[in-house]
Amino acid sequence: MASQPEQTLKRSLGLFPVTSIVIANMVGAGIFTTSGLLMSGLNPVWMISLWLAGGLIALCGALSYSELGAAMPEAGGEYIFLSRLYHPLMGFLSGWVSFIVGFSAPIAASAIGVSAYVARVFPGMSWETESLLAAFITPEKILSVAIILLFTGVHLRGIKVGAGVQNVLTLLKIAMIAGLVILGFTTGNGDMGHFFQGESLSSGFSGWKTAGLSLMWIMFAYSGWNASTYIGSEIRNPQRNLPFSLLLGTGIVIVLYICLNTLYVYAIVPADMKGVISVGGLAAERLFGRNMETIFSLLIAFALFSSLSAFLILGPRVYFSMARQGHFFKSLGKVSPSTHAPVNAILLQALFSLIIVMSGTFDQILTYMGFSLGIFPILAVSGVYKLRHSAGNTPRFPGYPITSGIYILSGTAMLLLSFFERPAESAIALATVLIGIPVYFLFRKKQASA
Repeated sequence: MASQPEQTLKRSLGLFPVTSIVIANMVGAGIFTTSGLLMSGLNPVWMISLWLAGGLIALCGALSYSELGAAMPEAGGEYIFLSRLYHPLMGFLSGWVSFIVGFSAPIAASAIGVSAYVARVFPGMSWETESLLAAFITPEKILSVAIILLFTGVHLRGIKVGAGVQNVLTLLKIAMIAGLVILGFTTGNGDMGHFFQGESLSSGFSGWKTAGLSLMWIMFAYSGWNASTYIGSEIRNPQRNLPFSLLLGTGIVIVLYICLNTLYVYAIVPADMKGVISVGGLAAERLFGRNMETIFSLLIAFALFSSLSAFLILGPRVYFSMARQGHFFKSLGKVSPSTHAPVNAILLQALFSLIIVMSGTFDQILTYMGFSLGIFPILAVSGVYKLRHSAGNTPRFPGYPITSGIYILSGTAMLLLSFFERPAESAIALATVLIGIPVYFLFRKKQASA
């Protein structure tokens, strides 16, 4: 059964498109929306320091996943790693969380981010009536739904079409960020004195909890450093291209994130940044005036298409792999004979994303998603130690065992501190994992009786 995905998903992607998917998966709603939320509990120096720390943690994770992905270059990411290294139940739970949270929620967050920037350009966009229905179905949510449906249609046409669109969107996104940073520092109306303003981090355990939650939100912005492991069955020469895509993509994104956050602080007084979701648009307004704010807000909204598109590529490949091994709905293991796309998995991914868009606020989605996504990469990185001792001629990468240890310890600390800071959202995330246990045994029972 393990070889079946190789018979249906084609190895057609080289280093450039795979690295593009990694970058697109990382550079999305997180970097364009979370810095304003972070400033509610941090000062500029702490915020930049945590963004740098998050990047180094992501790089440690990418080095560990390079070994895992080169040793097991198949579609599915953590689902494959944990199933092979530990037990199929562990792999299923990671895929279950990916299904409920890991991809659907980031798709929803990216769509909401697009709507927030469009609303910044058109602030008068609202319903005339104040009915209950109008409060629930807002113009922003309708726009978010339309965007998800549009990109679902693109990726139903297959990986070559989807990757081609992805390459263009990612290049435009990087060009837009580079342009904003260069113009902002050379011609923008900013002040480096903003770095010395803002409140200090709370002392004692309260400050540690704030830092832990903030770092977890930052790690959501870096999530995607493992993206190419989800499409291992479609990468040419995976032992080389898969690891290099992780390391190259993560390195580029760290530089972009530090530059962009430095620009945010340069442009905006810390007190004005607090709680602002469309922080990139606010930075453009302070740097260049209202007209340029409109242009950059639309460009950032367009850039978020790239990350949303990347999630729609990756998520369905996990469910496809689970279904082909009998651990999920059988229909999700089918591909289109003409496009070789996992059509049913893509459609189900879109459905769950639409449900999340219609429920919950942005920061609730962010916390729930960040906690859920932090659990299984820790377990997967721990598997590198087991892989080193049990496997023979698997590729080796530098940093072991220090890099894996850094990722495991920092990831565990983040989860614990975030739980104490936001117990409700964290408990819901844990409950989501636990619900997957009986679901797994139901599928096992169904598979045994088939």
